[in-house]
Amino acid sequence: MLDTNSKLIKNKVGLLNLAEELGNISKACKVMGFSRETFYRYQEAVKDRGIEALLDKNRRVPNFKNRVDKVIEKAVVEYAPSY
Repeated sequence: MLDTNSKLIKNKVGLLNLAEELGNISKACKVMGFSRETFYRYQEAVKDRGIEALLDKNRRVPNFKNRVDKVIEKAVVEYAPSY
């Protein structure tokens, strides 16, 4: 049984623990609202890299090409009415 105090991975660890407790992965996934594919992904991550592997990682890379210059952004914000 896995233990964590982190709110970020509480549900993920709960799913793994429930499946172990029930002895039925499918039923645990239905109760917790996860797919079995997700369960196996979490299980593999914990097996390979430990419980810290369940922490969310932001995969998004910022696109700075679409940003305007800071001076222009500041001017627009100052010009815009505030409600």
